[in-house]
Amino acid sequence: MRQNFTCIRIAASAAPCPPQGARPLDYAFHPRHPVPTIGGAANSGEPVMRAGAYDQSTGPNVFGASEPYRPLAERPDVLVFATPPLDREIEVTGPATVRLWIASDCPDTDFTAKLIDVHPPNDDFPEGFAMNLTDGILRVRYRDSWERPSPMAPGEVCAITIELFPTSNLFASGHRLRVDISSSNFPHFDVNPNSREPEGTMEHPRIARNRVFVDAAHPSHIVLPVIP
Repeated sequence: MRQNFTCIRIAASAAPCPPQGARPLDYAFHPRHPVPTIGGAANSGEPVMRAGAYDQSTGPNVFGASEPYRPLAERPDVLVFATPPLDREIEVTGPATVRLWIASDCPDTDFTAKLIDVHPPNDDFPEGFAMNLTDGILRVRYRDSWERPSPMAPGEVCAITIELFPTSNLFASGHRLRVDISSSNFPHFDVNPNSREPEGTMEHPRIARNRVFVDAAHPSHIVLPVIP
């Protein structure tokens, strides 16, 4: 489902923030049906993963994908935030950070973020080309400390930070800057069973009802290193 950016911070420029009463965005994350990995900073060989930049659409060569093969943005467990077409070039070089206010009905879950350069439609790609640039993930039990993980209470609002791998890209005029938020990116990252089990185990998986807040008091946003 496509949304507009709630609040994007580019360098030191001020951007309009969301209204006070903006409703949070909800989705269900099923650990048995994770979002498949398409490219990225992966170093495993095919057919499990292919490193690099690819259109974020599934196909028979994408591990874990199934018919009908469609863009990841159409999945109900992916929140898509996109700018309007840019009226000027924007260079982004360096580390990017996504800051979210979230909640879940499970004691633990993951949140993922992916920065994408959306190319407009052309003869080769009539639906456009959503090119992945960088991504990151946070297991929410480690939101406060890697040494002292802590569970969430159902419905508890938590502030989390997702660090994305550094990148460098020139967003051309007419392109869109997009951020996808979800809770899985498999097999690049291990799937969270949402049940607070140890890493690498999934004996009692649960469907997580995850929520991202986008109101003025909880302005989820991405911070980008924009080069003048």
